[in-house]
Amino acid sequence: MDDLLIFSSLVKRYPLNKAQRALEGSRTLNALKGLSFSVREGEIYGLLGPNGAGKTTAMRIAAGLIKSDAGDVLVDGDRVAEDPQKIRRKIGFLSGELKLDEFFTPAYLFDFFSALRDLSKKQTKERRDYLFKHFGIHEYAHQKLAALSSGMKQKVSLVVSIAHDPRIIIFDEPTNGLDLLAARTVRDFLLELKGQGKTIILSTHIFSLAEGICDRVGFIIQGQMLRSGPLDLMRGDMSLEEAFFNLYDNHVTGSAHA
Repeated sequence: MDDLLIFSSLVKRYPLNKAQRALEGSRTLNALKGLSFSVREGEIYGLLGPNGAGKTTAMRIAAGLIKSDAGDVLVDGDRVAEDPQKIRRKIGFLSGELKLDEFFTPAYLFDFFSALRDLSKKQTKERRDYLFKHFGIHEYAHQKLAALSSGMKQKVSLVVSIAHDPRIIIFDEPTNGLDLLAARTVRDFLLELKGQGKTIILSTHIFSLAEGICDRVGFIIQGQMLRSGPLDLMRGDMSLEEAFFNLYDNHVTGSAHA
């Protein structure tokens, strides 16, 4: 399989405010420190790491939402830095930070985002009917988001992000806020998308989710990819969670002694 997404030596720094500078002893936060890895066509790739590791930053750069300070991401042969708008048409991006206006209904929001992606009215209706039925949203299609549960809002965010049936899908913690049944629905849908030939990169802190659906995974810690490879090789004779924390503990201990 070919590499469909290539993250090449990504560097991203965020300026710190006065209080943060005093605490960190630096004027900037180095969110990514030369991050490199690739995602193959047709696979589900899991990006695992603690809060603040740089997962969301890497995904937002890949989606063309923020710029890197150095390095770049190639998406299906196109450089994100050169044409982020073109990249956004190729991918679906869902982040826990996505906040939809709660004054509107799921049906209105789906139609609005479909129009932004240049879908025809016929395409929009067919896609909306399929996704709303699949996720049990059809019963709430014309209720304002403000009246819906947090789990249902998350499902609306999910379907809006893939309204245009993208080839490449970037999900940042897609099961956050969902109960067990809704999370299972999302998991099964991710596998269904893979069966359709989609390429998926998934950021999650839920090791059982990654272990159940991912072909390959990467361990990112403090803005660096410490290890990446096939799921079975990454976990060896232990659970994925144990493998991650073994590497994490060794990295933290080694950094402290450096």
